[in-house]
Amino acid sequence: MTNNSRNSTLCPNCRRLISKDEARCPYCGLNRPGHWWKNNPFTRGFSDPYLFINAVIYVNVGMYLLSLLIDTGGIGDRFTSLSFLSPSNTSLVVMGATGTLPIDDNHKSFLTFLSANYLHGSIFHIFMNMMALRQLAPLVVKEFGIYRMFVIYTVSGVIGFAVSYLAGVFLTIGASAAVFGLIGAAIYFGKSRGGLYGDAIYKQIGGWALGFLVIGFLVPGINNWGHGGGLVGGALVAVLMGYSERKPETFTHKVIAAACVLVTALTLLWAALSGLVAKLG
Repeated sequence: MTNNSRNSTLCPNCRRLISKDEARCPYCGLNRPGHWWKNNPFTRGFSDPYLFINAVIYVNVGMYLLSLLIDTGGIGDRFTSLSFLSPSNTSLVVMGATGTLPIDDNHKSFLTFLSANYLHGSIFHIFMNMMALRQLAPLVVKEFGIYRMFVIYTVSGVIGFAVSYLAGVFLTIGASAAVFGLIGAAIYFGKSRGGLYGDAIYKQIGGWALGFLVIGFLVPGINNWGHGGGLVGGALVAVLMGYSERKPETFTHKVIAAACVLVTALTLLWAALSGLVAKLG
């Protein structure tokens, strides 16, 4: 390997080959593009963004299994009627379920708006949400990029649960608010882009959204406030961040995504430790 190759790197913003010693990228103007905190595997980009989607799914599954380990629950203490392999409400509250019960009565923090996105009430609950995530996330990644996709997923989930809390929902969990955020982003993209492709996305994903909302009103126990809040939140975040055809992902998007990853990781670590302490105690 030559000295030139060792002193070269890709700008984390524009992906052009530059010297590590550049004070500013000559192509996009990013300050100190070779600095370690700007030029690392996260900001340089994922060779396979779908590995990241799978990682989000694995984290959801891991949190679900941990909630089962802490307390499997009993008859009459189930989150839904579809309660096969269901953790108890006690386990879910300890690990970061949200709603008026955890926040107002048990004095849990508003971080439960985030942790609740990674908790599920039964194997059917997590299966349906992860299937929806696996179907929708690649579309959003394609049109927005992996970083914006995760920001939309995270922020819309928080917005959805914040709305449901303000609406007085007693106890709620699940990735569906965040998944509805991806639906909202896809609907915005289809409507904004237009054309045959945009119209097809708008009609297909809009049809999904309408169907899911109808089911939500027909099936008891579904948090429609969270779904609606996530849907609107996802569309708003998509509007603010833009999509790839109009605005490529920037270093700022990567920083916001990194912040979402960090806050999510710390929040889930807190949730897992709280559950383990409760189990051992």
